[in-house]
Amino acid sequence: MKILVTGGLGYIGSHTVVELHLAGHDIVILDNLSNSMINVHQVLEKICGRSLPFYEADIMDDKGLREVFEKESGIDGIIHFAAKKSVSESLDFPVMYYENNIKGLINVMRMVEDYKVPYFVFSSSCTVYGEPDNVPVTESTPTTSSPTPYGNSKLWAELMITEFTKLTPHVKSVLLRYFNPVGAHESALIGELPRGVPSNLMPFITQTAAGWREQLSIFGQDYNTPDGTCIRDFIHVVDLAKAHVISLDYARDNDFRTEIFNVGTGNGHSVSEVVESFERSTGVKLNYRFAPRRQGDVEKIWADTTKVTQVLGWKPEYSLDDMSRTAWKWQLTLGDKP
Repeated sequence: MKILVTGGLGYIGSHTVVELHLAGHDIVILDNLSNSMINVHQVLEKICGRSLPFYEADIMDDKGLREVFEKESGIDGIIHFAAKKSVSESLDFPVMYYENNIKGLINVMRMVEDYKVPYFVFSSSCTVYGEPDNVPVTESTPTTSSPTPYGNSKLWAELMITEFTKLTPHVKSVLLRYFNPVGAHESALIGELPRGVPSNLMPFITQTAAGWREQLSIFGQDYNTPDGTCIRDFIHVVDLAKAHVISLDYARDNDFRTEIFNVGTGNGHSVSEVVESFERSTGVKLNYRFAPRRQGDVEKIWADTTKVTQVLGWKPEYSLDDMSRTAWKWQLTLGDKP
């Protein structure tokens, strides 16, 4: 199939491009470079050993999007990563998040409608579950409004896509609710490198270990968890990327309208356990401190992966130590702080 990957030079997008290549798909990459680097395009071509069409374009630009679809006829599927994703940033700039994550999605859906794209895979989030009453969460766990604009943008996007798909007979949609992607490609040629101060745990850990950051802050030590720190379901980015490829195959081969899948490992690990994993798997000691709770953080959440395993036949392959090891291997390629 010919697949358009929006945000294809970003962290998850770039790893998914590699997995799409390995599965034999044709790939078109779109990215506005707001949270990615242009050199990732050349790196992806090196990993894949072939030319990969790339368009520097923004999903907010309807005209620019349409030009891509006019030049790249016959797109069979879209994997939509191009969204802003920082919980803390969304609290400071809510309108920016509404505009990009909702208006941008509307522009992409318009392309699906106008160019009769049959398959649409959406990058959603476990934030749609809010603070769940019970864990692990299944796909039938009630969704809820979020205390953050980021979380609400994912919830509203899911509702929009579900309704759009119901009313648009030619398209089938898969919504993947991610848990916490970490790690990097085994080649250490691609990985997570957020612009500015990281808002996610693992890049802050690796940057602290590398001396880019003075100290890691662990937000909250008084949660109702075994060690008092938040619990999350951490998943290796390559495992997550593979789930997107399998979702496209499932959409092509099965009759449905919209399907939703949790994509995690099914295991909850505390922030302290992640720190311990990093120190154990790398031999590097971290400078960290405990800080007050952070607004918007959920106490504990991890996935029930029964559906994604039974329906898609997908299972994660990487352990938590693998996630720490590959993230550090990637960090070591970056050299001194940019």
